[in-house]
Amino acid sequence: MLLGAGLPQLLAKMGDSKSYAERLFDFPRVQALSYSDARKAISEPAADNGVEFTEAALKAIFDVTRGYPYFLQEWGFVSWTVAKGPVITEVDVVSARPEAMRRLDESFFRMRLERMTPTERKYIIAMAYLGPGPHLSGDIAKAYGAKVSTVAPLRSSLIAKGMVWSPAYGSTEFTVPLFDDFVRREFPDKSVYE
Repeated sequence: MLLGAGLPQLLAKMGDSKSYAERLFDFPRVQALSYSDARKAISEPAADNGVEFTEAALKAIFDVTRGYPYFLQEWGFVSWTVAKGPVITEVDVVSARPEAMRRLDESFFRMRLERMTPTERKYIIAMAYLGPGPHLSGDIAKAYGAKVSTVAPLRSSLIAKGMVWSPAYGSTEFTVPLFDDFVRREFPDKSVYE
């Protein structure tokens, strides 16, 4: 009797919980940090290690990463490695761009692209050539070369995979900044996918 005493409650809890596989592919949208929070996230750990970011350097990193936490970390790290001394300047942040982008391409963006089907990639390419967004569904469908109703399942699939999101009804935006730049670098001739 004791063995089954908590069974109804346990079954109810199990029904509410997500499986490991569901959690593995659950992509909550990570919000960008405010400038104040981004500034702290970069400058405080640096200060603990005897390194200082100038205000112009902090602003430059924030502007290029748009406050996205993982990108702040990567750009801050690369800026730190290219700096000649304990003070990291805006020049260091600019100099860090090629290496920071290479690291993001290889460790972050490419993995996202590889998780897409060919038709989803075509949708993403069409969207990337429109710029960072958000974009109206009709504009993306036109760039894709199909009706909105035809590409709606692609959009839904990409939302489910965490690649894009809908900030307002009928609009779509990439979930992470700089992804449109990456896609254009990967597909410099978008006609390859038309």
